[in-house]
Amino acid sequence: PCPNPLPPRKILTMSSNLIGMVDQFAAQRVLLLGDLMLDRYLYGNAQRLAQEAPVPVLHFSHEESALGGAGRVAAGIASLGGNVRVIGLIGQDLAGREIQQQLTTCGADVSSLVSTDSRPTVAKVRLVGMAQHRHPQQMMRLDYEDASPIGQDLAKKVVAQISAGLDWAQVLCIEDYDKGLLTDDLCQEAIAMAKRRGIPVLVDPGPLPSFARYRGATALKPNRPEAARASGLPVDTPQQWTAAANWLLENVDLQAAIITLDKQGVYLATRDGKHQWIQARERHVYDVTGAGDMFLATLSVARSAGIDWADSATLANVAGGLECERFGSIPITPAEMIQELLLEARSHLGKVRTVEPLLAELHQHRAAGRKIVFTNGCFDLVHMGHVQYFKFAKAQGDILVVGVNSDAGIQRLKGPRRPIINQADRVGVLEALESIDYVIVFDQDTPIPLLERIRPDVLVKGADYTKDQVVGASLVESFGGEIRLAPLIDGRSTSQVIKRILEAYQS
Repeated sequence: PCPNPLPPRKILTMSSNLIGMVDQFAAQRVLLLGDLMLDRYLYGNAQRLAQEAPVPVLHFSHEESALGGAGRVAAGIASLGGNVRVIGLIGQDLAGREIQQQLTTCGADVSSLVSTDSRPTVAKVRLVGMAQHRHPQQMMRLDYEDASPIGQDLAKKVVAQISAGLDWAQVLCIEDYDKGLLTDDLCQEAIAMAKRRGIPVLVDPGPLPSFARYRGATALKPNRPEAARASGLPVDTPQQWTAAANWLLENVDLQAAIITLDKQGVYLATRDGKHQWIQARERHVYDVTGAGDMFLATLSVARSAGIDWADSATLANVAGGLECERFGSIPITPAEMIQELLLEARSHLGKVRTVEPLLAELHQHRAAGRKIVFTNGCFDLVHMGHVQYFKFAKAQGDILVVGVNSDAGIQRLKGPRRPIINQADRVGVLEALESIDYVIVFDQDTPIPLLERIRPDVLVKGADYTKDQVVGASLVESFGGEIRLAPLIDGRSTSQVIKRILEAYQS
């Protein structure tokens, strides 16, 4: 039985291991079953009203088309580096041929598509108006579809493709828009075939009053209104999320229930009793089109890679959030996810790192073409000279890492009366400076062990040193790095500040 409703445990969006997990997405095998659609966008400039009616007149500018429905999930999986084989219906028409071509272009396997002349390809035509250089706005949508349940002949063809595809797949992903393909019988047969092979089934449900057709799936990912409709329960507060998720676990016989909560993030409940609220950071939501599809795509490749439910849902939440900030459906890439995770790491984890997490994040920065700058020092009594020094250092590259001597290290170097400011406070001040990206404390007498691990592109020290006096200079140059000397500001040094303080209090 499912656990009793309990307040969920809130977790942050960022975990220190998530960045490395994105690299595991490559080559995962996902069998995708769902409703394929073509989204067409007709753009025009809206500059006047029609004479015969008070409606805007669009002067045609250009046309775009994109994959919709399950096609967006396929494009998302492929964009993340996964392998995806698509099973769906297309009509023997222009829209069907375009879907097939676009799926092929994005890297999906279309060998399992089922073509029919008995119904049209589902297509949505959107009129998008532009005016006075503002963001384009959707004004109207025209749908082409036959959403009646498919007949037995088509169902048998689809089932045959599912059976063949499961011999290849690591995960079966079902994307239901209730367009007639995913009947109750077909869903139950697909789930049963997958379970017999030990293959997990992840479902994004359709807008249905009941989720009975998905019974026995591994995981279900409804949004808040869908969960409320199917369960008959309110889904507004954390306690209500728990109750609704437990209802789904029990009544749909799931291993995991994942309720997406718009700007509030995601609620995850699993059969083993875990309840987690995965928050989302606040975003400028421009267009929610495709956010749920990108969520499912990411969840699928993450679970294929063996990533646990909490981290898979967290990664999916990040991808879905990025999708909301775009107009239309543009798949998210691993590089974009990593950049977002790096930003969130700064927000949630601060700037202080130990060596291994720092190296993992710097690897991703380098992969994105960023130059790493390193400098080090005691930074006792931080003053304007330090502030200008860090600005200079940051200007030499893209990411500034500051190595800070520990309290014990400073005592060995400068005597028992130093530091004036303890290690925690010194680090806290440095974290507050905008020019610094990462802070790492080291206990050795020199930064050479750190330089050997970090291998910065640029090493910065003050101009009170000459290049041959900079500790680690020859090491940095040996792996192609550069040495830069920061100009000094007259009268601004820690020793001079301490001297003036002593003079002031001794007079």
